[in-house]
Amino acid sequence: MVVACIGLGANLGDAQATVRAAIQALDRLPQTRLLSASRLYRTPAWGNEAQPDFVNAAAAVATELSAPALLEHLLATEQAFGRVREPGQQWGPRTLDLDLLLYGEQTIALPQLVVPHPFLHERAFALLPLADVAPSALIPGHGTVHDVLADMKIADIEPIGG
Repeated sequence: MVVACIGLGANLGDAQATVRAAIQALDRLPQTRLLSASRLYRTPAWGNEAQPDFVNAAAAVATELSAPALLEHLLATEQAFGRVREPGQQWGPRTLDLDLLLYGEQTIALPQLVVPHPFLHERAFALLPLADVAPSALIPGHGTVHDVLADMKIADIEPIGG
């Protein structure tokens, strides 16, 4: 079993309900068990800022799936929640985005998958929820989630609810 960390985000439709349902869907993936999930956070859009704020979260799962197989299941889950990936469109609005942030302490570089997520160490909107579930997880080449987050601006990220 490998502990993998997954970032969740949505900003179309009922984004809070979608992210909550997607967290539960992770627990139903084959050979995978949900270990923990973060609070939900409201975050400003990143990259393409002319869109609604996002609801972001993170989850830690224990899985026997390989990283590419887990990614396939994450992409299928996105589609089940209405995600349509438009060629050439990056950082746009979406019903659901599932990113494989960490896969144990492995570094993976495949054409379809790079782990740790290539921008993870730059994205407070991913690191803050990740710190809820895996603060001591190592981001290879950058340090722990907690340490990387310590130097980031997070004032514009708000927890949703209690």
